[in-house]
This record gives sequence, structure tokens and C-alpha cells, in this order.
Amino acid sequence: MESDKILAVRNAKTIYRSKDTVVKLFNDDYSKADILNEALNQARVEETGLNVPSLLEVAKIDGKWALISQYIPGKTLARLMEENPQRWDEYLDLFISLQLQVLGKKAPLLNKLRDKMNRKISEADLDATIKYDLHTRLEGMRRGTKVCHGDFNPSNIIIREGDGVPFIIDWSHATQGNGAADAARTYLLFCLDGQTDKAEEYLQRFCKADEISPKYVQQWLPIVAASQSVKARPGERELLMKWVNVVDYE
Repeated sequence: MESDKILAVRNAKTIYRSKDTVVKLFNDDYSKADILNEALNQARVEETGLNVPSLLEVAKIDGKWALISQYIPGKTLARLMEENPQRWDEYLDLFISLQLQVLGKKAPLLNKLRDKMNRKISEADLDATIKYDLHTRLEGMRRGTKVCHGDFNPSNIIIREGDGVPFIIDWSHATQGNGAADAARTYLLFCLDGQTDKAEEYLQRFCKADEISPKYVQQWLPIVAASQSVKARPGERELLMKWVNVVDYE
């Protein structure tokens, strides 16, 4: 399969356009189970009716696993935010509206967020006492069945050229659970990108739109930060540990 244009190069994968498709090509050592789980996630989310690029094929290309999806021409919301800073408020409103649309869906066959968080806490390079506290905190959090994207940030939204219809991409981390955990993850992603002020604005406006208290989202921050620390990029761990070690937001 010929590559028309490389769209992104990330850890252990290369994403490129090939005619009317997008190919996500994984390195040889990437977990086959994780690849197939991502394909399954995307297929299950498609069934909710959300605007998601259609998964067309799971294939092998030159001996490497690949996911082949519908190509959506357009720009990411992150790119538009960068190019049009005067429209930040408008774009943030759209961003939050899309996240609430996702959280308004159910997909009962998705993996459970609680199970994933418990596993990540166990894998994290943390003191045993901190792990125990995090597991206990997680057990006390309200359960949920909402579709949680798991990596909801402006770079995972494509605004289709021509009609402006938004599409949400990259469902590799999708689970079902408490929507406040998904909001906490988004808040952390803004912070890890050095956009602390925008993270705070996002949190306040998300909570107002969802009619919940910011404290409800903040209670998830130590748990989500611990999960994020397992595969943290260089330079992120110190920042994440500040949230992991927060005792309470009561």
C-alpha cells in the first residue's frame, strides 16, 4: 500500500494517508492484543452513532499490523485553535460539546474504566502505600457506564473541510465508566502540554456545561495521573507525581 503523505509518527506507530484511507501502521514489537482491542473499540464506538471515521480493515503490511480507516479531509481542532486564537472560546465550546456527546453514549461491551485504572495503578512505579491509597480511592469513586474516550484532546478531533462536521479519532484508550475521569484526563493533557490556564478554563466550563462540581472531577486527578505515569513521556513524570500525591480535594 503506497503512502501519499505521512500524517504523524508516534511511539511504535506511523500514520499515513493512502488515497481515501488512513493507515495506522504499528511496529513489529507492538502488542497484537492491543491492536485488535483498538480495532474493536473503534467498531463498537461506531455503533453508537458518533461521528467516527469508519474502520475499513485490519491488515498486515510488509509483515506489520495495520488499521485502515476512512480518511477525513480537514484540520484538527488543535490546529484551528493555534491558527485562530481569537476563536478560542468558540472552539472550546465545541470541544466540550463534543466530549459531552461522547459521554452521553453507552457501549456496554467496551472494557470498564475502573478495571483499566486498577491495572494501571498496579503497574505504576509508585510506593506500595501510595498504590494502596489509590486503589482505595478508586474503589470509593462512583461507578459509571458512559463512553469515555480516554485521550480526548483537540488533536483528536478533525473538522471536515467543506461542511465543518467534526469527527473524533483515536479510540485506542476507550472504556466505559465515570465521565468525570475522562474530564480529569483531558485536564491533565492540557497541563502536560504547558497550557495550565487553558486547562483551568476547560475544567470550569466543562463542569458548568455538565452541571457538576469541579471538585468531583479533581477527585479523579490522582488516579488518572497514576495511570498516565505508566507510559509518561520524558519530563512528564515529575508533573504527574504532583497530582498523584495530592491527598484530597474535599
